[in-house]
Amino acid sequence: MSRAVVEGLRIDRGGSRAYADAMRWDDLFSDLETQMAATERLDLDAEITERTRAEAAAVELADRLRGSLGLLIMVQLASGSTFEGTLSHAGSQALVLDESRHQVLVPYASAVRYRGLSRVAVPEPSRVRQRLGLASALRGLARDRASLGVLISGGSAGESTLHGVIDRVGRDYLDLAVTGEGEERRAANVRQLATIPFAALAGIKSARTPGC
Repeated sequence: MSRAVVEGLRIDRGGSRAYADAMRWDDLFSDLETQMAATERLDLDAEITERTRAEAAAVELADRLRGSLGLLIMVQLASGSTFEGTLSHAGSQALVLDESRHQVLVPYASAVRYRGLSRVAVPEPSRVRQRLGLASALRGLARDRASLGVLISGGSAGESTLHGVIDRVGRDYLDLAVTGEGEERRAANVRQLATIPFAALAGIKSARTPGC
């Protein structure tokens, strides 16, 4: 075989090494790109998780309740008593459930457990409604001269119920003209005037308006 042919068949080792080196650099950059993309995804997932936690930490119970309006829910009081009905109102300090025969106002402070709430949270958009607390609702009941069943928390002794009409509402208490159940507020029917601190209110029942 001639020298020219041998030279033509000789392997160019330097060129092959350069090609192999180029392939290793391509693999390296590809690997780095993959690692960077994975890191960015992890960072994004962590950011989303942290943001979700921060948003959840800012949600108030009243927001969850507003997101559950129209749903059938259960509310348990500290005494163990429960109410179940359609959630028709969620204010800044109390909610209203519609039962079959009654509407029940439950201060948030007297509830220890809820069942059936939606995961949706709805902030209160109205600054006026944000300022309407428990006292505002009670003054509305006093103005209407509504006949009520007032549930009073008794701690370990459970609850007691007084029937009557709210005469006056102070900053943190109410005066209840106590009557027999279903009796109108007349001087002859009033048995006593009971002053009840808001902190002792477990709930207030009023008869539902026909058709509601």
